[in-house]
Amino acid sequence: MATPAETPRRTARGKNPNRSREHNRRVVLDLLRTHGRTGRRELAELTQLTPQAVTNIIEDLIAADLIVTAGRRREGRGRGQPPHEYEINPAGAFTIGVELAVTRMVTTVVDLAGTLLYQDVTPIEESGPDALLPAIGALVDRLRTAHPGRLMGLGLVMPGPFEIEGFSGVGPTTLPGWAGIDVAAELRERLGVPVVVENDANAAAVGETLLGVGRDMREFCVVYFGTGIGLGLISEGRPMRGAFGNAGEIGHIVVAPGGRPCPCGQNGCLERYASLHALRERLADAGRSLPAEDLGSLDPDGDPVVAAWLEDAAAHLSPMISILENVLDPETIILSGGLPTACLDAIIGRLSFGPSVARRSDRAVPPVIRGQSGLLTAALGAAALPMHDAITPRLELSELQETISKGANP
Repeated sequence: MATPAETPRRTARGKNPNRSREHNRRVVLDLLRTHGRTGRRELAELTQLTPQAVTNIIEDLIAADLIVTAGRRREGRGRGQPPHEYEINPAGAFTIGVELAVTRMVTTVVDLAGTLLYQDVTPIEESGPDALLPAIGALVDRLRTAHPGRLMGLGLVMPGPFEIEGFSGVGPTTLPGWAGIDVAAELRERLGVPVVVENDANAAAVGETLLGVGRDMREFCVVYFGTGIGLGLISEGRPMRGAFGNAGEIGHIVVAPGGRPCPCGQNGCLERYASLHALRERLADAGRSLPAEDLGSLDPDGDPVVAAWLEDAAAHLSPMISILENVLDPETIILSGGLPTACLDAIIGRLSFGPSVARRSDRAVPPVIRGQSGLLTAALGAAALPMHDAITPRLELSELQETISKGANP
């Protein structure tokens, strides 16, 4: 699998005014997460903060148990003792990720270093909020007790689109009964921790940013194979959600005019050809079924039904890839999701690329690469959501407005 190993590591700059303290903490945490153990002087140089500001931030982060002293530099500079270095404290905090799918609930627990501490897949019969909200609350309470460190937050992933109008039905790839419910607010009130609710594709994109092949990139897309198919967008290191949380809803873009009918009311939507639901339909036509837990058994070479679906999926996905490249000009497009790695690689190998602005001889990353795959992908992305919100550098709008009003350079 091609990876962006040669891409320069991304860095963020701090802001010396006191009102940017939270931003500066995020910058230091992000650098320690991406660079590993680092000394104060290097942190000051990378962030362009004063040495005293870095010292204050380090003391705050140590007090919060988020970083630890990693010993002295192995090779000192000049006379005296080599300087201390610092690194992320994996045991200092953890996050919980939950994916709600049509037939299952997948749960992961991830520490601050991105290590998977716990995983569970539970079949569900009742997918409505009356049954699942109390179940999620009880699950989080149990996991909170079972793991040391501070619970940084809960990420909850649900298939989109959210709060839609103009579609004739939700269809078999979405969860009915959740419209009009502020899920994040209800769980925050119960749990007392940050809660982030996201669609599966955006969560997968955040997961690739923190835990996957996108960690050294700032501009990329994730085509996510869940039950349906969706797109996660990362721009300037942050997810692009759109006005109503539905940015990247490529599953209901028509790629075959007059083609297969879709529950959304259109014909020929991408989801009808390049999704796990489409694959299950093909298998059902052949008198076979595919439980979610058996996805790893898919054989892209020896199974003629799977091979035919891969050809069809790649044929309909190829023009979408070209559109994404021309519209968004990403560093790369990552294929990720519930499919096993062999199937993702098979789709990549079957793609045909048209002309696009991304066809450059000097690009560091191939146009399409494989990301995280398997049943845990969305739940890992869910666990990455509160971590991303807690440690990714950003300046809030109010902070920017105050800075600009003082005549400073934001």
